[in-house]
Order: sequence, then C-alpha cells, then structure tokens
Amino acid sequence: MYLSLSMGSTECILLAVMAYDRYVAICNPLRYPIIMNRQICVHMAAVSWVTGCLTALLETSFALQIPFCGNVINHFACEILAVLKLACMSSLLMDMVMLVVSILLLPIPMLLICISYGFILSTILRISSTEGRNKAFSTCSAHLTVVILYYGAALSMYLKPSSSNSQEIDKIISFLYGMFTPMLNPIIYSLRNKEVKDALKKLLGKVSSAPSL
Repeated sequence: MYLSLSMGSTECILLAVMAYDRYVAICNPLRYPIIMNRQICVHMAAVSWVTGCLTALLETSFALQIPFCGNVINHFACEILAVLKLACMSSLLMDMVMLVVSILLLPIPMLLICISYGFILSTILRISSTEGRNKAFSTCSAHLTVVILYYGAALSMYLKPSSSNSQEIDKIISFLYGMFTPMLNPIIYSLRNKEVKDALKKLLGKVSSAPSL
C-alpha cells in the first residue's frame, strides 16, 4: 500500500513540474537553460519524491491504526480506499487526512498545470508561423495526454462521494491510473521521436498488408 501511494503521489507532483518545464520552454525559450539548469531539475525531482513518499507514509500510518473487521480486500492490489472499506468504525481523523492529501496531490497540481497551459496557449497563439505553432503543440501533446489520462482517472477515484460507484467500477478506475496509464507512458512520449514514428508506420503497414486467414 505504501509503495502504491508513494508512486502515485510522486507522479501527481512530477506532472505539475513537467508542466512548468513546458511553460519555461515555450514562454521563455532563450532563458530555458538558465531557469531549468541541472541543479534546479534535481531539486524539483527531489521535492516531488520526498513529498510523495511523506504523504504516502502519513496515509499508511493512519490507515493501519484503524481496527478492521475482515482481511479480504476486494481489489486487484492493496489500494487504500479498498482497505478502508474493511474498517469496523469510521475515523474522522483518517477522513481528514485523506481529504487533505487528496487536495494537496490532485486539485492543486492540476490547477498549476492549467495555469501553465493557459500561459502556453496564450504564447502559442501569438506565434505567427504555422510550423512554429505545430512545434510548440508537439512539445506539449505527450505530457497533456498523460495528464488527461492520469488525472481524469485519479480525480474520479479520490474526489467522488464514496457511494457514487460500486466497488467493481472503483477497480476499473484504479487499474486505469495505476497500471494502464503508466504502461502507455513510454509509447506516448516516444511518439514524438521520428524514428519511432517511422517504425510504427512500417509495423502498421505490415499488419494491414498481411493476408487474412
């Protein structure tokens, strides 16, 4: 449970950090090497990991202090929301911890991402050449795709009323942001690479030209 929470929490913060990186690259391209130097990148990555690990430790510590009435988790993994459904009694403190951490890791980074892309869109619309606009959109497309997939599933999971969906739907949502989206990340980010695009076109060409049985 701790590993799952720490990885997911860190991902939320890293996506916000990456949005800031895109903002600097498009809105301040000449100053990018100065603003996003190696030391700043290391510090931002370290803050993301430390924050993710500490929030996960906080949630896990409080969750394990609650008395449980069963030991069978109706989920693919040891997901904290599924574990809390086994609690014998409601805990106001645990509910508050979950709410504060959820707000810290979901709406706040999402707001920072939206602000960054607001400035990015404003800058792109001022670019006169079509090639320049396409290049700027290409810089952001992969990250924006991952943000929509990851945050869309995570927000619907953690910020919804507990009775609004069944446990089976919770499993599907958890699978989307916990496994499916991370598996797609290498493909999504690699599609900006020309060699990868050419290889994918060749593969699709072979598949479409293959004789049907």
